Amino acid sequence: MATLDQVRELALALPGVHERVDGHRGGATWRTDAGAFVWERGPGKADLVALEKLGRSWPDGVVVGVRTDGLDEKEALLETFPDAFFTIPHFDGYPAVLVRLDRIEVAQLREVVTDAWLLRAPRRVARDWLDAHA
Repeated sequence: MATLDQVRELALALPGVHERVDGHRGGATWRTDAGAFVWERGPGKADLVALEKLGRSWPDGVVVGVRTDGLDEKEALLETFPDAFFTIPHFDGYPAVLVRLDRIEVAQLREVVTDAWLLRAPRRVARDWLDAHA
């Protein structure tokens, strides 16, 4: 089981990452200059209504959103690890998944956070990091 503190630690260990509080939802967001790649995500009223219409509910525990490398990767995570990853109608057509921190191992969390960061890191920084961490 992972925690929000571990998300913070993993994200901030990557080059060029800074944390800020989202003014809209109030949760922490980790980003590079190119944009957010992982963020704390609670449900909004519209999310709860949409899920109720689908016969689903928002899970207990802390949830983060994580950017994916396209919709195919998103679908692969959702199909392969349905206990840890989920989505909501608000994310339809958007390359990101929601992660239940109480259902994901830290090693897998590290992998998805790092993959998301690679999408937002400058190419040279990402290449240098990959060379050093092969």
